[in-house]
Amino acid sequence: MRLQLTNAEKRFGAMQALAPVNLDVQDGEFISIVGPSGCGKSTLMRMVAGLLPVSGGTVQAGGRMVTGPVTELGIVFQQPVLLDWRNALDNVLFQVEMRGQRPGPWHDRALALLDQVGLKDFAASYPHALSGGMRQRVAIARALVHEPGLLLMDEPFGALDALTREQMRIDLETIWLRRKMTVLFVTHSVDEAVLLADRVVVMSPRPGRVEQVLTIDLPRPRGLAARRNPEFLRAEEQITGIFLDRGVLSRGGTAHRG
Repeated sequence: MRLQLTNAEKRFGAMQALAPVNLDVQDGEFISIVGPSGCGKSTLMRMVAGLLPVSGGTVQAGGRMVTGPVTELGIVFQQPVLLDWRNALDNVLFQVEMRGQRPGPWHDRALALLDQVGLKDFAASYPHALSGGMRQRVAIARALVHEPGLLLMDEPFGALDALTREQMRIDLETIWLRRKMTVLFVTHSVDEAVLLADRVVVMSPRPGRVEQVLTIDLPRPRGLAARRNPEFLRAEEQITGIFLDRGVLSRGGTAHRG
């Protein structure tokens, strides 16, 4: 699904949360959005989903103007938000039921998705018996079961430990390479943004604006060795430099005497 944001901005009363954003995302493209807390990353995503109205400008998804909730998408949040009284399979199928469809015809597809995210043997397990990473895998399968053209991910790995987060990053790329849906991936992690994306949108502090859009020329798939690739190091350094220039990061290294 192609996305087009034209001077799309958001205000909450007198506060400008998001300055006018211009962004053209091609069908099947993986876009990471990275920036400091409060810069409007999640606000931008909710505008794309039609969960927040724009205060100015326009958002188009699949060639249609976004004026309300977009149904041809999947969303994964930082917390998986699973139903405790449903097992993993039934949590995935809940997406189908919420769309007014019978779950039966989608049973095999839901099982196949659980297999793809490494949970084939946990389909009957309830959320309390799953680790944080496993619960997030269920949430990803739920977001994909209806074959959306657009996947929105808002800090989906932020609550995970470092090792699980790295594995989830690798697993997400594998799923995307198979399906090639359009992805908007919001993160605070520069490493994660670079390793996943075709392009990285770097945002400024509030009011959030697009500082730069970087094309990432790293071969796929991007496993653990990708961190040693000169292109990864170049992109990471460039993004870090932007945040240093804007005062989001400090270089440190200065000793303070009492």
